[in-house]
Amino acid sequence: MRTDVLVVGGGLGGVAAALAALRAGRSVVLTEEFDWLGGQLTSQAVPPDEHSWVEQFGVTASYRALRDGIRDYYRRHYPLTAAARDAVQLNPGAGYVSKLCHEPRVALAVLEAMLAPYRAGRRLQVLQPYRPVAADTDGDRVTAVTVQHRESDERITITAPYVLDATETGELLPLTGTEYVTGFESQSTTGEPSAPAEAQPLNMQAVSYCFAVDHVDGDQIGDKPANYAYWRNYQPEFWGDRLLSWTAPNPRTLESSKRTFTPNPDDDPLAVIADQRRTGGDTNLWTFRRIAARRQFVPGAYESDICLVNWPMIDYFDGPVIDVPDAAKHLAAAQELSLAVFYWLQTEAPRADGGTGFPGLRLRGELLGSTNGLAQAPYIRESRRIKAEYTIVEQDLSVAVRGARGAVEYADSVGVGMYRIDLHPSTGGDNYIDVASSPFRIPLGALIPERVENLLPAGKNLGTTHVTNGCYRLHPVEWNIGESAGALAAYCLNHDTTPRAVRNTPTSLSTFQSTLVAQGIELNWPDVTGY
Repeated sequence: MRTDVLVVGGGLGGVAAALAALRAGRSVVLTEEFDWLGGQLTSQAVPPDEHSWVEQFGVTASYRALRDGIRDYYRRHYPLTAAARDAVQLNPGAGYVSKLCHEPRVALAVLEAMLAPYRAGRRLQVLQPYRPVAADTDGDRVTAVTVQHRESDERITITAPYVLDATETGELLPLTGTEYVTGFESQSTTGEPSAPAEAQPLNMQAVSYCFAVDHVDGDQIGDKPANYAYWRNYQPEFWGDRLLSWTAPNPRTLESSKRTFTPNPDDDPLAVIADQRRTGGDTNLWTFRRIAARRQFVPGAYESDICLVNWPMIDYFDGPVIDVPDAAKHLAAAQELSLAVFYWLQTEAPRADGGTGFPGLRLRGELLGSTNGLAQAPYIRESRRIKAEYTIVEQDLSVAVRGARGAVEYADSVGVGMYRIDLHPSTGGDNYIDVASSPFRIPLGALIPERVENLLPAGKNLGTTHVTNGCYRLHPVEWNIGESAGALAAYCLNHDTTPRAVRNTPTSLSTFQSTLVAQGIELNWPDVTGY
């Protein structure tokens, strides 16, 4: 196959990259390994993690269109109450983690609708489910990528002048020989306050298999997972209790703290205020990432709220899943952990009334497009990362370092983002690393590899460190990275130039930035303070 822009990986960054290139008049082939496009928002089943100003500013116009489309989909197709339907900032799940907690399949429908006109016009071809298995290079250029069907030996080789790596783990980087790093860099390399003395390339954030549950009458308990005893007794040194407990470290203080769990509370979903400046929202785990609040819908539409489980106790950090020979073993163990957590919730979890277990809990895997009850794909927090022309470091945006100055104002900004540096426990034995951030920019230099000329990162694989990955990995930032990468590839084709020349030629950079602004990509922040 031949196309103008090849986007490998159909997560949020990949979809945004494809849309940007298509809007600029270019043809695109988009490949995706799993059954759903959308990555962390859909196949990984993670409600959007967003900053506190998301309803006003700080995201791209196309990301806002995605969010608006999700709300419109609910208003058109779901039996909302009149009050919920009239809510301008409708939050279907009334979760505390986000102002827009929703069922993953709704986001999938909206993403597919955004792509549909380009598919119909044959400017976009989507290969699914295909994963990259090989690549061809010529000097500093990638000439072709080969993808293989997930369930057969069928292979397709695609050539394109620009190749975008939007995979969750930077799969194209080793296949193409693009220089990259993994894990924790050393403090001597990055100068970061939170970095260790020596590099730890296999020290990476936990992965998680999320799942959705509701709670109904009757005994829903199934078979005990085969490895349940191991996980039931598992106790990390820094946890303060067994992993399978209501106790977990507070990410910001590291003090051991108790969570609560109350299925189907009699709360008012319209009174929920999701604002991570106030709190992380995980005090009550039921409402933390709730994706359907039954009282938002007409009586009888839902038997129960639906709760998305992406909690501390499903974080798997027994071993990395990148650049190790036993990655499949660790991914299987991460699934075992999530199933063990669910069984523990049904049978042994302490209740407020003094009893144990919630036997009425049900897995709702059909809402996630899976047959085993878990999300189709693991939630990957950390990717391989390119060695870039510019690497974003902690001291560029840490509130503790930057103070009232705010984040570094990169002259080559191609977008904005905001989230705390939020590193989950890691395979190297680290506890949470949670650092207040200033609203930051996305520098074009972080999208340009040191050597390779026509491969661009379109997701979490841009030039961050282990530390700054913690705030550049969230939904709207990944979307902005992908959108800017797709726009850059199209711009270079349309103007017969290269990404490196765009960044390092002031007139080209200015013109490219103007095209981004015209597409609704914000390059700077108003005067707001980090948290």
